[in-house]
Amino acid sequence: MSSLWSFPMEISPAEERVLGKCKKAKLFILLRQYRHELFDETFQRELIGMYPDRKRGKAAIPPALLAMVTLLQAALGMSDEDAVECAAMDRRWQMVLGTLGQEEAPFSQGSLFHFRQRLIVAEMDRRLLERTVELARRTGVFGHAALRAAFDASPLFGAGRVEDTFNLIGHAVRDVLRTVAKRLEVDVETAAQRTGVPLVAGSSLKAALDIDWDDPAQKRAALNELLGQIRSLGAFLESELQEDLKQPPLSKQWATVGQILSQDLEPDPDHGGMRIRRGVAPDRRISIADGEMRHGRKSKAVRFDGYKRHIALDVESRLILGVSVTPGNRPEGEAAGVLFRDIEQQGLCVEELLIDRGYLAAQAVDERRRAGLPVRCKAFPLRNAGLFTKADFNLNFAAARVICPAGHARPLEFGRSAHFPASACDPCAQREQCTKARCGRHLSIHPQELFLSELRSAQRTPEGRALLRQRVPVEHGHARLGQTQGHKARYKGIRKNLFDLRRHAAVANIFKLAA
Repeated sequence: MSSLWSFPMEISPAEERVLGKCKKAKLFILLRQYRHELFDETFQRELIGMYPDRKRGKAAIPPALLAMVTLLQAALGMSDEDAVECAAMDRRWQMVLGTLGQEEAPFSQGSLFHFRQRLIVAEMDRRLLERTVELARRTGVFGHAALRAAFDASPLFGAGRVEDTFNLIGHAVRDVLRTVAKRLEVDVETAAQRTGVPLVAGSSLKAALDIDWDDPAQKRAALNELLGQIRSLGAFLESELQEDLKQPPLSKQWATVGQILSQDLEPDPDHGGMRIRRGVAPDRRISIADGEMRHGRKSKAVRFDGYKRHIALDVESRLILGVSVTPGNRPEGEAAGVLFRDIEQQGLCVEELLIDRGYLAAQAVDERRRAGLPVRCKAFPLRNAGLFTKADFNLNFAAARVICPAGHARPLEFGRSAHFPASACDPCAQREQCTKARCGRHLSIHPQELFLSELRSAQRTPEGRALLRQRVPVEHGHARLGQTQGHKARYKGIRKNLFDLRRHAAVANIFKLAA
């Protein structure tokens, strides 16, 4: 079975000499200093629990040692190959790993890969982050069970290549063709001829089509020619490889082709056949290599392709308590429940929440706010192109009435619009300042309008604005993550990038412990 990682607590003379040369590499000093506390026997046995009992075979590598390597890789941006080399040649790595003076690395690239897989399956990457919080509590850096938490999100650009509709289709069909060629034991070109899709046999579908892409008629004809060949491929699969079509990888690859066609194409009412969809389909797939990437927006003007990384941070200690990764097109609020779960399963309780308004609509936030949790957030801005905004109306929640600047009143119902009819608005002296609509003025009432009104009132005061500024540390937390993780995903897919975010958050916490 896997073994415990044994290392001395006392610093040896040889380690003293290495530490003396690590003044500009503080990470190694920190990890050597906290090694025995971060990987105590209890946590080591949790890591060992990821492995089945084995009574024979060569001695297993201690999982805790591989976990330490995982942290070093995150902090230094090292690949598995680089990590093996550093463990064999860099005395600083050897000091942290307890192998000072050894000429061979105590692990291989393969052992690192398999360790990561086990870490992810067992959710032990979450425990690795939690261990840094537990260490902070033991050392007195972070000792309170009730905390003031801040949630925030930042873009994480995806590692998959983003492609337009033609290239998405070509890429997806080419993946199918490679699997078919392997199954038939022929080369890709031969498989393309036998299945009726010669257009995708080469490296570039657009080069094979060879049309004037500015000519709508040629583009339309090229699309329908391509779809005709895909139908031929489908008929071949159904007749010749029916059983293979039910099993991965072919089943998954063929489903991807169908997904791309259904999301990016629609019937052409003018010329018959199909055309590229007008507008963007909901939850549109943008990459074949990474099927979970999505278009996202930092603002109306700035788009990114990939994911959103979310963090929950204690504003007092500046420690990251929980993280989440969601596709770029999903609302921030979808991560709130995960962030609360990460906090609460550590025995912690949020006594005050500071958030970006993207989290306001989250059910997890609303439920806790209604239960008495104070929530600090900027309200959505009120804009109306120079006309009266909602702030100019009197929202009388006690009487459930909305009163316009001219004194007309309408019922106030949460989640519904208050309609001031044209019969009241047309003769009004303030009409030109209020609305240009012929049917009168509609005033939308948010389901959480009372809470939003309270937020607007608070941010009009110096004290309220001072409270909002207290969430700035969470932005600094994202900056710390950006220094080690960067802003581009290392892996493809949500779960692997969540693992990467968790280990980088653990490294950020270790640096914060030292500070």
